Amino acid sequence: MTELATPPRPPRREFRNINAITDLTTYRLPPAGIVSILHRVSGVLMFLLLPFIIWMFDTSISSEISFERFKGAFNSGLGFVPGVLIKLVALALIWAYLHHFIAGLRHLWMDMSHAAVTKEFGHTSAIVTLGLSVVLTIALGLKLFGAY
Repeated sequence: MTELATPPRPPRREFRNINAITDLTTYRLPPAGIVSILHRVSGVLMFLLLPFIIWMFDTSISSEISFERFKGAFNSGLGFVPGVLIKLVALALIWAYLHHFIAGLRHLWMDMSHAAVTKEFGHTSAIVTLGLSVVLTIALGLKLFGAY
C-alpha cells in the first residue's frame, strides 16, 4: 500500500564545482546564459576595436579625399591589410553592436517589467535576441560585401 504509482526518477547530476576538462563538454548552458555571455563578449569586442571605429569615423568625415581612401580600404585594402579583412572586422563590429543593443533592450525590459521575469520569458527572449542579432548581421553583412 505504500508503493508509489509511478517509479521515482533517477537523481539528476549536480554541478557544484565545474571542472573545465571533464564537465564543460557535458554542461548545457541555457539560451539566457549564452545571451549573457555574448553580451559581455560583444561589449569587450566593441571596446577593443574602438581605435578602428575612431579611425573609420575620422577617415570617413575628414574630407572627400579621405572618404575615397576610406572606400578604397574596404575595396582593395590598406597597405598590407587586405580589404576582406577590414570588411570582416567591420562585420564583427556590426554583430557586436547589434547583439549588445538587442540584449541591452532585453535586459532593460526585464528590469522594468515584473511580468518579464519568468523562466519562459527569459528562454524565449534569449532565443529572439540570438535570432535577431544573427539575421540582422547577415542582412548587413550581405550589404557590406556587395550582395545588394
